[in-house]
Amino acid sequence: MRLPSRHPHRKAHRRLVACATAMLATTGLLAACSGDDTASPRVKAATTTRPATPIVLNGEGNNLDAYAMSPEGAFTHHRVDTNNDQNPKGWDINAQLCVFERDGKRLLIAGEDTHQPNPPPGWGIFELNGNGLDALTVKRVAKLTPTFQPTSSDNPENYGCGVLGDGRILTTDVGQQATGDDGQLIIWFPPYDGFGEGDISYCKLDVALPTAQSILVTDSDRFLVAAARGGVYQYTGPFPTDATPAGGCDGKDATGRPTATKVTKKTLVAPGEAGMATPAGLAPAPDGGFYASSVFTGVINEYGANGTFRRNILPAPPGESIGATPLSTGTPLGLGTDAEGNIWYADIGLVLDPKSGMGPGDHTGTLRVIRFANGQPQAPVTVATGLDFPDGIGTVATS
Repeated sequence: MRLPSRHPHRKAHRRLVACATAMLATTGLLAACSGDDTASPRVKAATTTRPATPIVLNGEGNNLDAYAMSPEGAFTHHRVDTNNDQNPKGWDINAQLCVFERDGKRLLIAGEDTHQPNPPPGWGIFELNGNGLDALTVKRVAKLTPTFQPTSSDNPENYGCGVLGDGRILTTDVGQQATGDDGQLIIWFPPYDGFGEGDISYCKLDVALPTAQSILVTDSDRFLVAAARGGVYQYTGPFPTDATPAGGCDGKDATGRPTATKVTKKTLVAPGEAGMATPAGLAPAPDGGFYASSVFTGVINEYGANGTFRRNILPAPPGESIGATPLSTGTPLGLGTDAEGNIWYADIGLVLDPKSGMGPGDHTGTLRVIRFANGQPQAPVTVATGLDFPDGIGTVATS
């Protein structure tokens, strides 16, 4: 399935939507989402006064946005980076967002596909500088660029990221989306000082993921991967330490690149259980558990560390279905938790168009947060509206 794009040199933003459409046998193509509009998000006031919370990052329209809540309780917004179409010095930033420390610097990993297909898409590594919301800036210092499995899609699709405790980086790319089982899971080895394919050493851990999505690192010997048509998988180490057979990377994939043949993987959550039809976002939950989102059904669930269902955090709104307008509580793709334990989610705003089929609408995306009272999840609060395919969440600092 190939989607139309109003800007052929840019990502068509299809990652999960195509698979959701195929699962429900929706006919026609998905709505194209250019991600090029630079209209500032409409930021909503908080309903209560609360202390400051960590800064929350969101990739929207290939821009990088940051949000925080003031001590007075109002949500504030800062555009950290404007996409390259609108700013020649900017980058096209999207997908899951991961922040980590290395060599005394605060770094950000994000999907980055400026000028694709030449150079091809990958994951940018950015220095994240500045303290406080309005002072945040990014400087690209490296790019993770792998080979991708052959696909009939117009461009490969990057998505997930994670960082192990020793600094090895994990990424996922979606693959053939609606029909293929060729999404990839890759582990990258420092130093991170290159930009092109082969500049930074890597080993592929899995090349058969069905619509790969988010990564959640639990410790250096265990992490989770969501795959929309496969479920939530657990991978346990030891993982390769370099791209050689001696380092645990003992095979080659169809593109001739290093691949591990002995990877321990099991399914923790199967798709379809408790409304988890299309697993996408992952975030840490208390007591070693995790949260997972299902875009098409609009559900967020909480699970124990072993994948046991604990409870529903965000239910599907009763009596609603995706139509000309989105679900009232949104269609959550990216997930993140802040230092207070609040759950932030990026709602891509799926709509059903009679002519073009299922896909994110024009400026129907939102950013929302779920707080807890006496341990119970409250109704989500909408932070920003009018967004164009917000797809990833990250938290970086205290404002």
